[in-house]
Order: sequence, then structure tokens, then C-alpha cells
Amino acid sequence: MSPLSPTLELTCELIRRNSVTPEDAGCQELMIQRLEAVGFHITRLPFGEVENFWAVRGDKGPTLCFAGHTDVVPTGPEGDWTYPPFDPHIESGMLYGRGAADMKGSLAAMITAVEAFVHDHPNHRGQIAFLITSDEEGIAADGTVKVVEWLQERKAMPDWCLVGEPSSTSTIGDVVKNGRRGSLGGELIVKGTQGHVAYPHLADNPIHRVAPALTDLTAENWDNGNDFFPATSFQVSNIQGGTGATNVIPGSIHIVFNFRFSTEVTEQQLRERTEAILEKHCLDYEIQWHLSGQPFLTAEGELVDAIVSSIQEITGLNTELSTAGGTSDGRFIAPFGTQVVELGPVNATIHKVDECASVADIDQLSVIYQRILEKLLS
Repeated sequence: MSPLSPTLELTCELIRRNSVTPEDAGCQELMIQRLEAVGFHITRLPFGEVENFWAVRGDKGPTLCFAGHTDVVPTGPEGDWTYPPFDPHIESGMLYGRGAADMKGSLAAMITAVEAFVHDHPNHRGQIAFLITSDEEGIAADGTVKVVEWLQERKAMPDWCLVGEPSSTSTIGDVVKNGRRGSLGGELIVKGTQGHVAYPHLADNPIHRVAPALTDLTAENWDNGNDFFPATSFQVSNIQGGTGATNVIPGSIHIVFNFRFSTEVTEQQLRERTEAILEKHCLDYEIQWHLSGQPFLTAEGELVDAIVSSIQEITGLNTELSTAGGTSDGRFIAPFGTQVVELGPVNATIHKVDECASVADIDQLSVIYQRILEKLLS
């Protein structure tokens, strides 16, 4: 086999480190060594059991920050994998291993792009920064959100942030994420009265009571979306009720649901409208709300322009700007005025058995990142 490119070699070194969230397993130290070698100042920022670091090169002017995570999701039974998940394997132009697409390939591409850019532009304008965490795939409580608080205290929030999440659909750069929908979860308990199914007049079935309310919630038109966001979606993800016996009416039912919402509606409006529907059906209920992130959008500006033109020049593609998909750590960075865009490998196999990424895509991603740097900081 021919020698690996620097980007692929680094990707493989990262994959070999078993960094299941919130473990980092030495990935960040490997990145730090490479960044220090090209003049970055490193600040390690551990919070709880989570490793984070902030790295910066340059001391004034606009800041372009590369953001990402070294942690990966669990593999599941390793025997289900064609190749061991932490032993990178290249077959038919694809690199297999946990994190190949999400997002160790992106991290390696960031490092090699910056190394090449600094070599060509040692006196570049502005600042290059890295915000790296090992908490993105977990509860996300001690990672990027804490580093952002630290940056705010120092008035050091970056102007632009390029997140390495796997944004592409079919080939590198065909889709970038210039925003994300908000995520609002709810845990609903509807109370009734337990009893024998043969004597329903002596009980109160909460499943029967909540069913019409769920019908109304699923049929509700929360908004119509806009040019950048699809309409807000309400989805029930879990329902638990009953004792397991066929002859017992349950005393309560537990329902978990989630809104993925656009900028056309607020978190508070969703809460109020949901509770109004529950009240309309005269339910005896308790509800707990969990906001994972507000929607954000980087509709236009220097970062979007640089990314779109770089992809077109390198790949020939006219990239699609999208806000679809789940949440990312960009939700913690965008609220403070930073332009945030996500660009990374194809996402078809992320979190799956036999996760993989195209060898050619990983190498090309480094070239695209380097071109973005040239457009913004050279």
C-alpha cells in the first residue's frame, strides 16, 4: 500500500485512541503537540472529567476558530464490525473506524490545513484558534459551553467559527450547515387512578385521557418555517405506562417528546401552546422542560462566502446551505455573535457500525480548510 498522506496518517493515529465520550485518550495531546510546533499558544481547560483546550496563533485582528470534539460514541458489540473499530482500516478507498467521519477526519484535516497555511503565510493577519472538547457526544455540560463562558469572560469570542461536524451528504462539500434548529424536550406525566379493567368506573385511565391531547399536539401547525428552516416538528419518542398486566388500568403514563424548532417560534411560545392544549383536555399532569439549544443561523457574511467559494474552487460544486439535522456545539457559540458554519465529511455512517469516510474526501477537506484560511487571513 502506498504511503498515507499526512492528513490520513493523523486521522488513523486519532482513531487508534479509544476516546469514547467523555474520554479523550490522548487525542488532544497529539493535536496540541502539532499546534505548538507551528506557534500556537495552548490553554488546557479541564472541567470535571472533560478535557478541553483553547489554542491561538496571532495576537490581534479577526479570529477564525476551528471547533471540534475528540470524543466518539460507543461502538456497540465490536464483533458486529467488519474491522475492529479502533484499528483503522482502508478498503476500496474508504477509511473504516469509529470517528472516521465524526469527527477525527475533520480534526486531522484542520491540523494539516493549518500547518500548510502557516508554512506559506507565517505572518498571516488575524488569529487562528482551536476550540476542542471531549464532551460533544455526551451530556455536553463541561465542554464547549464551559470554554465559551471562559472566552466570554476574557472578551475573546472568535469572529468566525468553522465546526468540523460531518455535514456532507454524498461527497465532500455538497452540503454545509449554516445553522441548526433549536431543540426543546419535554417529559410529561399524566396522572389517573389505578384499577381493575373490569371495573373502569372505579378507575381513571390516563392513557385514554392523554390520547386526544397527543392527537392535537401531533396535528398542530406550530409554524411554516422560512427560507432557511423547515417547519417546526413535534415528535413523541417514548411512552411508558402500565404494570405489564393485562387486567390493570395504570395510575399514570410517562411521555417523552421533542420539538425541533425554527426561528419562527420561540421556546416560550412552544411551552405555552403545549400546556394550553394539555389544559384544554383537563389533564392532571406534570411537565418538565429541557432546552438543548436555541436555533441559530449564519445567513451571510465573510465566513459563508469564503466557504462557498472555497468549495466551488476545489471541488467544482455549488454547495447547498442547510439547517437540517441534529444539534451541534455550534449552538453554544453562535448566540454571542460569532458566524458559525459546519463543514465536514459525508454523514451517512456516523454513529453506525462500520463507520467510514472516503479517503479522498478527508484529503480534500484539508485542502478546502486551507483555502478558507487563505481567503480570510492571508
